Amino acid sequence: MPMNGEAAFWIVAGPAILAASAFLCAFLIVALRPALKRYAMAQPNARSSHTAPTPQGGGIAVAATVITVSFSAFYVLPPGAADMLRFPIVTASVVLIAGAGVLADMHPENFAWRLFLQALAVAAAVFAIPAAIRVLPMVPLPAERIALIIGGVWFVNLVNFMDGLDLMTVAEVVPITAAVAMFGLFGAVPPPAIAVSLALCGAMIGFAYFNSPVARLFLGDVGSLPIGLVVGWLLVLLAGSGGRAAAILLPLYYLADSSITLVRRALNGEKIWRAHRSHFYQRATDRGFSVPDVVARIFAVNLALAALALTTVLARGRLTDIAALGAGAVLVGGLLWALSRGRKPA
Repeated sequence: MPMNGEAAFWIVAGPAILAASAFLCAFLIVALRPALKRYAMAQPNARSSHTAPTPQGGGIAVAATVITVSFSAFYVLPPGAADMLRFPIVTASVVLIAGAGVLADMHPENFAWRLFLQALAVAAAVFAIPAAIRVLPMVPLPAERIALIIGGVWFVNLVNFMDGLDLMTVAEVVPITAAVAMFGLFGAVPPPAIAVSLALCGAMIGFAYFNSPVARLFLGDVGSLPIGLVVGWLLVLLAGSGGRAAAILLPLYYLADSSITLVRRALNGEKIWRAHRSHFYQRATDRGFSVPDVVARIFAVNLALAALALTTVLARGRLTDIAALGAGAVLVGGLLWALSRGRKPA
């Protein structure tokens, strides 16, 4: 969708969707908090950055907001907007993977069942993607979809692994979803995806107040898994619409931190599914950085990655993609190096 009358519509509707999502999410959190404080307290463990029991489950409000606001926004789009991307199937996938998150929050030892439910939810979301949207057009469609399911399961767990610091997921998801919505103005994603991006962005803004250091509420797996699913789905739509470089750049910090940490732990013979404090952002807080310092650095790098991604959308070409990906790798590598060093004592 080029910058035309439809873009003007989103310039007006976008802030309204953001505001509605932020307000609804905050309202739902206030309504849910008494029950969460009674039934869903997260106890500190080996992975935790918090030291006192804190209610979790704020992701219920985030997921409910995204679904409600997205469907509401579809009413002002052309008829069939929700059906264009089979969003009802995606919604069912979000609900299913949220259920897997509830199981993870209540019974963290049931790893096999959680993984099965995650795979089922991701497979449904991948099935919902229109056949015309191809991420790997050089391979047969069934092979591409199998690869997307495997990658999708990894991505939702990646987002879950990284949700271990106050405002961490906010600092990652807000730039990604805002960028995807902006790219939609230039035809990089279908119009319904713009509404979903804005709904998730606004919901995370509404959640941010309660998750600011020192957090009074966590997302829980019931939140991080659905968020990972929706973000992954949006990135597939972006990649399948010709924005493969942008789809890599936007989550590049998460991809690098999680992947390097996983490989390092595997090489050390550690059980990679066990709770730990080996991520770069966790090591940074153990080595003198404050939580706001870490989150601010990550947020700044994510904004820079979004700018590089925008460059690949506006000036499409192999050389642009290579240059942007190289610059993104340097930015993320520098951030990981700084986090791993920690802050020197004054």
